[in-house]
Amino acid sequence: MGNSSEGESGVVSSTAGEKVAGDVLSYGDDGDRRLAGEIEQARENKRQIGVVSACFLIVNRVIGTGIFATPGSILALSGSVGLSLFIWVAGMLIAAAGTMVYLEFGTAIPKNGGEKNYLEYVYRKPKFLVTGLYTGYVLLLGWASGNSVVFGEYILHAAQVPVDRWNQRGIGLACLTVAFLIHGTALKWGIRLQNVLGTIKVFIILIIVIGGWVALAGHLKIPEGEPRPDNFTNAFEGTTGSAYGVVTALYNVIWSYIGYSNANYALSETRNPVRTLRIAAPVAIVAIAILYMFVNIAYFASVPKEEIIAAKRLVAASMFRNVFGAAAERALSVFVALSAFGNVLSVIFSQGRLVQELGREGILPLSRFWASNRPFNAPLAGLFEHWLISAIVIIAPPPGDAYNFILNLISYPLAIVNCFVAGGLAYLYINKEAWNWAPPIKATLPVVLFFLLSNIYLVAAPFVPPEDGQNIYEDLPYWIHCVVGFGVIFAGGIYWLIWAVVLPKIGGYELVQETVVDEIDGWERQVFLKKPIGTLPS
Repeated sequence: MGNSSEGESGVVSSTAGEKVAGDVLSYGDDGDRRLAGEIEQARENKRQIGVVSACFLIVNRVIGTGIFATPGSILALSGSVGLSLFIWVAGMLIAAAGTMVYLEFGTAIPKNGGEKNYLEYVYRKPKFLVTGLYTGYVLLLGWASGNSVVFGEYILHAAQVPVDRWNQRGIGLACLTVAFLIHGTALKWGIRLQNVLGTIKVFIILIIVIGGWVALAGHLKIPEGEPRPDNFTNAFEGTTGSAYGVVTALYNVIWSYIGYSNANYALSETRNPVRTLRIAAPVAIVAIAILYMFVNIAYFASVPKEEIIAAKRLVAASMFRNVFGAAAERALSVFVALSAFGNVLSVIFSQGRLVQELGREGILPLSRFWASNRPFNAPLAGLFEHWLISAIVIIAPPPGDAYNFILNLISYPLAIVNCFVAGGLAYLYINKEAWNWAPPIKATLPVVLFFLLSNIYLVAAPFVPPEDGQNIYEDLPYWIHCVVGFGVIFAGGIYWLIWAVVLPKIGGYELVQETVVDEIDGWERQVFLKKPIGTLPS
């Protein structure tokens, strides 16, 4: 979600979800018309994101540590190189369908906020329930924790220090803390560093792709007598039939694609948002998908199957060693760690602003505190909230299970949210005349249904018990991320019950959602106001 200025605002009444960005506001006299023109000019002046910037918003968010850290787990869960590659293709198709679904919603409702806007637009009853559920989803998931853990693992590997119970988590926590402090106290430098590290991660992926071509040509630095990769012969040998294994492997792929809707969070800041999103989102996802497939081929061309499975999250390091030598392995492992740090910066930057926006809308208690930019002109309180949740998620799981638990804990609630996003769009297709639904870009009903059914499968299948040896966790029960994921959504429901039902009855007021148009920057946002019962029009 975007930031709006702390200046004075004008209020325009609107029912929940009915007003979308771009609606024409009507004004009575010439002074009001001049004010409307000034607001519109201010709004357009704030639109700084073009096609290239929107592409990088998606690329920098999507490419984190997933492509470096998950291929070993995906191979272990699928059992064969062939099925592993098919699962990557399936994940790519789900991400592409998701991109089209969010593209349709984004061009129909082109303002900051992403899926919160779309869910509120479709699901209007019970009143404000979606807002409460989404609040739990934003506040209670430690999105920045997974890449922080991988940062620690690759730094220790580069330093040739064995990973133990606390050193990986300690370094991961330090990574998270530095990202929080940079974005909380030196915003401009944080953004500059984030952009530099974003280029590093693309550079690393290109090195891996080139290394794959070198490996396919047979130029490997593997000592005589050690096994050499032969992964494309009998590629489907060992294929698993386990539904748990396949769906958990899919979660690993989807983790690697999280962020395809990232540009939707900044559409109020985007020039010609319909055209920009129409170009940027497909271009970014297609480019990432091609790179991901080349990277997987590079891993299989340079590292034996058994070594990939044994390496777990360090498969990229094994690939560097076999193609470029031991010295390059250590140096490039540092660059993978820096790529992870760049993703932590990107995630905590956006999540801190989501928390701040919940405060600005009056959804959170102590809303002024959460909405404030003091003292460093940055959402320090929102950043701290995400730092705290991510720190707990890093420290709490048992050793060996931290990364897999974090990955699945993020991906599972996302699948639940995507079920409702896709279901809402399917409902609009079926009732498009009643809703006057005519977006500039259409995903098409078959694509929407594919995305919906894919996410229903991702929600249901993890409850099927795994076969012996298939549990992704060493100590935790196989269903733990499902239970905790539903718990996060349920916690949002409890918050809604207190915030929107119980407290208004006790306090004798009613929550009313109105549209605020900031006179300084022209941005619109929804805010929740407490109106005493009896003062509202009948």
